[in-house]
Amino acid sequence: MSTTGASADPLAALGSLPGVAESVESVRKAVDRVYGHRVMRRRSNEITSEAALRGARGSAALSGADWALEEVRRRTDFGVDGEARVMGAALRLTAEAGQLLSVWRQSPLRVLARLHLVAAADRGDAVGRPRLEGESADEPLVELPLPGAKEVAGRLEGLADLVIRGTAAPALVTAAVVHGELLALRPFTSYNGLVARAAERIVLIGSGLDPKAVCPAEAGHAELGRAEYLAALDGYVSGTPAGMAGWIAHCGRAVELGVRESTAVCEALQRGAA
Repeated sequence: MSTTGASADPLAALGSLPGVAESVESVRKAVDRVYGHRVMRRRSNEITSEAALRGARGSAALSGADWALEEVRRRTDFGVDGEARVMGAALRLTAEAGQLLSVWRQSPLRVLARLHLVAAADRGDAVGRPRLEGESADEPLVELPLPGAKEVAGRLEGLADLVIRGTAAPALVTAAVVHGELLALRPFTSYNGLVARAAERIVLIGSGLDPKAVCPAEAGHAELGRAEYLAALDGYVSGTPAGMAGWIAHCGRAVELGVRESTAVCEALQRGAA
């Protein structure tokens, strides 16, 4: 996302794109409904824990480790093979995201470096820093042209500046842009999708839209499927108003599906079935 020639608050301008206000309002109503559930008032910690597990499972599924939820619960060894390492990285990132909320608004680049370090601690010298010229990015889901290291550095600085300056944009818009930009850039040598979705999670929680972390958008992205995810990302990368609005709407649907997951958990707890 280029900010050249943009307004002082380019993220806020995205809120006026066709359909975006409707997506924002639909997400807000969905979030309000789950927060108003009677089980949330008494057992929110359990809902948060379950949402974290389902979010991590969803994020890992999009990065190639599509395990059943019960398999994630059962397994304890996440370092045996490629899929297990992806799942372990997703679980660690989901746990770490909540510890980085206060740092995000002051130093988003530091948070992104920390997220990659947590995800890829076993991957060697390239951990916790943007890739250098000539280094590739391991993200099997995304096949878009890979920006060079110089472009990545400039766009990361631009994204960080937007976060630090603050915006009047709704949380959904900010989260969608952070997520889309990181997926488009793939700034690290590995685990870019997991990091992008963890950053989206941080924005949604830290903005106050989902302060208890019970609306796992990652689960929603996985439910919508890889094909729809990539088609929406293509729209973001195009930079057109329709493409940007489509990506934001896609992220909104993912949040709403995450809400549906937690609502189902609330209902199960209310029935005494979980």
